[in-house]
Amino acid sequence: MYQIGKSQDSQFSQFYASPIYLAPSFAGSTDGDRIALNYRSQWPDLTKAFQTYTISYDHYFPHMKSGVGLLLYREQAGASNLSTTNIGIAYSYKFRFRSGWNISPGLTFFYTQRNIDFNKLKFYDEIDTDSETLEQKIIEKKADVDASFSILTYNKNIWFGFTWDRILMPNRSLTGEIMEDPYKFTIYGGTKFSIFDRYNWASGQSISPSFLFKMQDKYTQLDLGLYWYQMPLVVGIWYRGIPVFKELASNDALAFLLGFKVEQFSIGYSYDLTISKLVGLTGGTHEISINYLFSQGVTKRDKRRMIPCPTF
Repeated sequence: MYQIGKSQDSQFSQFYASPIYLAPSFAGSTDGDRIALNYRSQWPDLTKAFQTYTISYDHYFPHMKSGVGLLLYREQAGASNLSTTNIGIAYSYKFRFRSGWNISPGLTFFYTQRNIDFNKLKFYDEIDTDSETLEQKIIEKKADVDASFSILTYNKNIWFGFTWDRILMPNRSLTGEIMEDPYKFTIYGGTKFSIFDRYNWASGQSISPSFLFKMQDKYTQLDLGLYWYQMPLVVGIWYRGIPVFKELASNDALAFLLGFKVEQFSIGYSYDLTISKLVGLTGGTHEISINYLFSQGVTKRDKRRMIPCPTF
């Protein structure tokens, strides 16, 4: 018998470069329009390894203090082309306070679809008898709906957010059974501060320590990272794992980032070096991100209220 197993959601090392995927609260977080493209190839040394693609567009409506975005992402793996495609519409509202703090709740609704190519699956009876399988053909396409909620708070130096994904627990089963996606909870945040300003040299440099913690079903993951930026160069390093708490302890990867960011355009490349028990077997992970802003009409006052988290 065959079994199409459960899986956890895809992830990005450059998660701030895919803002609406991280949280619908980021929709409209610039003062105009933004397009974001992301590609991730995980463990390419394995046959038909896991790949993820995203494209998103979002726009800010200043008179409504609202942001609207469109997100398309697809993940695919395996010789049978097992894939999940999601199309989502995101909305966020911006509360601004005189203290300099901002709060932005957000909501995304998704149409989600899972596909598989049954003809590319191989079963024991095909190998033993060199004939067609007697296994009953599974469903090759399964559609459902889903939703995500987030809330983001920030000032000019600090940001902190929470996202609740898989609110409607879509059914992913291709066998006619019930196999619902478990809830996923994400907490993230960081700070940004300038360095060397008092010496009036190397001005424009900044450092951004950040974190991201995810929990889905019985699985947990912690990312801790640091970005250094001086236009146009961005350098970052991330550790993924939980080094303490014996019952949760794990080491997954070290991620290294190199990027370029000038005004409205940014591009980044990152490589995840596997440090788990699979070290030397996976080929690591490659990731590319591109962000482009246009139709920006930011005033000096609005710039101080923009989210300080790094593009990458």
